[in-house]
Amino acid sequence: MIKNLKVKAVIIVAVILLCIYGIIGFPTSKAKLAENLSENIRLGLDLKGGSHLVLQVQVQDAFKVEADQAIERLKEALRRAGVQYASVDRSDPTSIQEADHIQINIRGVQTIQSGTLRSTVAESLPSWNLAPVSSTDYRLTLKQTEALKLRQDTVTQSIHTIERRINGLGLAESAVQQRGRADAEAEILVQLPGVDDPARIRQILQTTAMLELYEVKDGPFGTQQDALAKHGGVLPLNTKLVRAAPRGESGDGWYLLTRTPVITGRDLRDSRAAQGEFGRWETTFVLTQDAARRFGRFTEQQIGNRLAIVLDNQVLSAPTIQNRIEDSGRITGAASQQEAADLALNLRAGSLPAGIVPLQEQTVGPSLGADSIRQGIIAGLAGLFVIIAIMLFYYRGAGVNATLALLLNAVMLIAAMAWLGATLTLPGIAGVILTIGMAVDSNILIFERIREELRAGKAVVAAMEAGFSRAFLTIIDTHVTTVISCAFLFIFGSGPVKGFAVTLVIGLAANLFTAVFFSKSLFEFKFSRQRQVTSLSI
Repeated sequence: MIKNLKVKAVIIVAVILLCIYGIIGFPTSKAKLAENLSENIRLGLDLKGGSHLVLQVQVQDAFKVEADQAIERLKEALRRAGVQYASVDRSDPTSIQEADHIQINIRGVQTIQSGTLRSTVAESLPSWNLAPVSSTDYRLTLKQTEALKLRQDTVTQSIHTIERRINGLGLAESAVQQRGRADAEAEILVQLPGVDDPARIRQILQTTAMLELYEVKDGPFGTQQDALAKHGGVLPLNTKLVRAAPRGESGDGWYLLTRTPVITGRDLRDSRAAQGEFGRWETTFVLTQDAARRFGRFTEQQIGNRLAIVLDNQVLSAPTIQNRIEDSGRITGAASQQEAADLALNLRAGSLPAGIVPLQEQTVGPSLGADSIRQGIIAGLAGLFVIIAIMLFYYRGAGVNATLALLLNAVMLIAAMAWLGATLTLPGIAGVILTIGMAVDSNILIFERIREELRAGKAVVAAMEAGFSRAFLTIIDTHVTTVISCAFLFIFGSGPVKGFAVTLVIGLAANLFTAVFFSKSLFEFKFSRQRQVTSLSI
């Protein structure tokens, strides 16, 4: 008996010490204590203040890119098959609802070559359906399953890219998740606790950051008409016109570039902000090994020619290649260190597969968050005080046991959230308060069962043992039912609802330890100090 009590005492002390360490660490001063509390107890947007953004992914951009790539593959396949055609182009969806209905139009195919066209399309574009419009014209539409997959993949990739960008800013307590159905709204919910510059964050999240390096064929031209006029009104094969980024009073310009980029943002290994010549800020980038070999061969063959650095379909600069370049490069023209660092961050995180448009933005001030914390703490303490008073009045000495279990339950809950890195939100505080109620319910079940056993004439120790053992199954039943409900809340709920579910589950797990193991151990410690147990204050 005494040996078992010693083991239980060691377990209880170890749990308490772990909880204290998880909450406050090893503070060496009051300032360090406050810092540890701030780091270990993470507050959500509604408590800490910050920004709440709803972004819509312009999935039609991804469908356009998919169609453009399909057109290039189709043209190459038709050329190899010897199929003659007048033109191949696509429709231009302007909204996310129209994206699924994107079409590729093939015109001017001879009737005798229709069979070859069908087999070529089936082989080179298996994700598209071919349907005749007339004897010489055909229409390609994306299969429904492929369209749904592309839409979902676009939203998912956008979420991952936004998460990488936010994590790169050090906003580890943020939340990024899909809002609504990806096949309908294509919306993303972003919560940024503690953000003091939401405009900058919004700009970073909206930037597509698609970096591409092209060979320059001609330019710059003042207008598109100037470029077309120089080449007889028709662009050379496999080329395209790209606008230059505005630079002061010089206005826009146009460059004639190859259609296929030499290097893209997917080939980057790293990107950093650095100071170049004359102390001006620029963004440097490092390529992967495979891209470095390809880029080295290209620049060696193109010495003396120009290379266009294109970001989000705008030419930032078009420097002349002086010598062989392999694994690194730089993007100049940043107005400040922050602008260079933001570009480097976006390049490291990767480009968005489609444009992002903000639909809604809400800012919660820290004063409102502090008021929520204060009101939540007041509500929790008031409820705890009333519960303790009732327990002490109704159960007398056993009420002290229940009070200690309640306090340890609260400490374990906060410590578990600190160890797991969970974020405490206002619904989370509601979960804490509900956990207190569940803990009291468990103690009432046990104490009332003990009373029944005492009324039946059992000895005190036997009544205590029977009360705990027979109430245990009921406690497990109620806790499992609640945990299952929390699982559904976590799976189908939004951020605040998930916070409530996580907090409640942690509190229930702690309650099993405090209401059963800890509370029973207190009774046993008390009985071990008495030679003969004849009564129990309950």
